[in-house]
Amino acid sequence: MKHAEIMIRLKSIFWATLFLAFSLPVFGAMPKRPVHRFDSVYPDVHDPVMAFDDGKYYIFSTGMGVGMMSSSDLKTWKPGPAPLDPIPSWAMKPVPAYKGHTWAPDIIKVGDDWYLYYSCSTFGKNISVIGVATNKSLDPDSPDYKWVDLGQVIRSVPGENDWNAIDPNIIFDEKGNPWMTFGSFWDGIQLVRLEKDMKTPVGQPQTISRRMKSADTPYLQEKANDNAVEAPFIVHHDGYYYLFVSFDYCCKGLDSTYRTVVGRSKDIAGPYVDKEGEAMTEGGGSPLVGPGDRYAGIGHCSVYDLGGKWYFLAHAYDKSLRGASKLYVRELHWKDGWPELTGEQICGPRR
Repeated sequence: MKHAEIMIRLKSIFWATLFLAFSLPVFGAMPKRPVHRFDSVYPDVHDPVMAFDDGKYYIFSTGMGVGMMSSSDLKTWKPGPAPLDPIPSWAMKPVPAYKGHTWAPDIIKVGDDWYLYYSCSTFGKNISVIGVATNKSLDPDSPDYKWVDLGQVIRSVPGENDWNAIDPNIIFDEKGNPWMTFGSFWDGIQLVRLEKDMKTPVGQPQTISRRMKSADTPYLQEKANDNAVEAPFIVHHDGYYYLFVSFDYCCKGLDSTYRTVVGRSKDIAGPYVDKEGEAMTEGGGSPLVGPGDRYAGIGHCSVYDLGGKWYFLAHAYDKSLRGASKLYVRELHWKDGWPELTGEQICGPRR
């Protein structure tokens, strides 16, 4: 190699090295990314459900292996370990896109065991499955704490089912039979009875809430349609079953339009009607809470009677925080046979 060529190559190496030395701090190749800090007073959350066990409140939510946090007063929260660790690998076969981000759980105690229902899905498609796991305790420090996965409860398949197997909620009827309501878009909210094993469906799911007026609309399609109803939750109060659902759209930050509506029925299987007597299978639903000055949307709720005091939980897209999805907790009261929210947020932003 000639002397001139050697000098040219050495100069190239020199300038390249000099460029890297100065550019690394500028372009951020070396510095670590900022770590998201858990806000103990106003935590980020999506699709919250709650349980009370041995003096503590536990919230389970959408997250990797399902999110979990606990509190002794509903005001200050502490993050906990993911219940599904390792994630349910069996779900990857019916839902190939599932990689551990687990949606919209529900938690209920049956006898001495806690049952955690969860959703594995594909955004915008009904390639979905609902599974269930059990535990003797919700306290990670307890010697009895161990989640045992029981596998599949129900599955939806494009072209075969006109419903989506996500957003499960479990309730017992007055005879002690377990029921599961679930669903999102397609033909709306579904209800099916379960065997005493808490995981085997009895018969076929039936629609109990939809946005569209006509039942003749074809729902057997690959992608979600305009039937924007999801996140059902049923409670029993004073002789009625109350069905809470979310209308419109979640997961869009400031553009989210989630709102919570409610209907009721004397029979757990329906028909559920709103205050005006309109059936929820025909688009009915009385408004409870939704977009306002502070929040772009409030939805995917859960409702609890704890020692005679009722609580409403949801996630809310905070406009002051660029649409961040935050925990929303308020007391719920009953007036003339219908629920209403009262008072300020129990869990809320720092003042």
